[in-house]
Amino acid sequence: MKKLLLLFGILLLAGGCAIARSEKTLDVLPLLSSKSEQANRVWVGTFQLVWNDLMDGIVKGPVKFEGYKSPLAKQLNKQRFKADQLSEDSYYKTYGETSPELKTQIETAIKEKFGETSDILNSFDWTPAPGKYFIYAMLKKDFKFLTAFDKLKPARFAHSFRKVDYFGIDENSDKVLDNMVSVLFYNSSKDFAISIRTDGNDIVYLYRTNDDKTFDKLYSDMFMKKVYYDGPSKFNESDELKVPNINLYREKSFDELCNHKINGTEMIISQALETIDFKMDNEGVKLKSEAAIAVTMSALAPEKFEPRKFYFDDTFVLFLQEADKIKPYFALRVDDVSLINKTGRK
Repeated sequence: MKKLLLLFGILLLAGGCAIARSEKTLDVLPLLSSKSEQANRVWVGTFQLVWNDLMDGIVKGPVKFEGYKSPLAKQLNKQRFKADQLSEDSYYKTYGETSPELKTQIETAIKEKFGETSDILNSFDWTPAPGKYFIYAMLKKDFKFLTAFDKLKPARFAHSFRKVDYFGIDENSDKVLDNMVSVLFYNSSKDFAISIRTDGNDIVYLYRTNDDKTFDKLYSDMFMKKVYYDGPSKFNESDELKVPNINLYREKSFDELCNHKINGTEMIISQALETIDFKMDNEGVKLKSEAAIAVTMSALAPEKFEPRKFYFDDTFVLFLQEADKIKPYFALRVDDVSLINKTGRK
């Protein structure tokens, strides 16, 4: 009996450790193709922008480390997302020798261009030194839907008992809202995607799926399904739409890139940081993302159709993309909307 109790205790402790290791959170990914064990994850192109400037402006080539093979650096070196996937009025980036003057230049620029202040600049050491560089980028989007959607009743999301706020279209909504929504495909109540028109050049894609793939594969799958779909692409007056409000804030330090000497130089990355502040409600979308890399010397350390219910009330993926570009600049997988919304700033 004592042996059985001891064994049970060991299993209980092991189970507790497993739970601790698999604690649910919101993971910030450096690449659209990054894998993650977390069901809730987010990507934005800002960190890739600063990495591109590190390569092109400072290292003058791919970033490789002495005595350390970094799979992440190898993928970032491919520069699969560049500034040409964004309109110039939606981002600011710069780099130069670290100094208080560079910090002031950045603060002035983002204030003039976006009316914003930085959440991260005070986290860095601005003391000048030989071989010390700072690379910075801010991506800012603030756009409205053509018409504000209706606020719907709070309801559960997926298997959670906690209710969240929703917006969309129901049987009481003005039919003008239907014109803002286009159906990419509708294969079933668990497999569908739509796009939403905005007042500018941005498109919001919403893809309902349980597939747990990387963002680049989910994006590709969404458009492949659109190609093979032969149903109506118009959002019909009998259709309904339900989308949860999203409010997230996350900061991520990419420590695996830090404190390794860069080949052909005497430099190391001392800090690599990205923040994401994202909100979406019935009126539109607000996105603010910053990224920075600090480099120091290595010695320093009307037709009738069957009603369809486009309810994004279970796991779904969201992409943001400019209409005349070929790649998204933001991706979010939502598995637990309450958990994500806890991260948002009030």
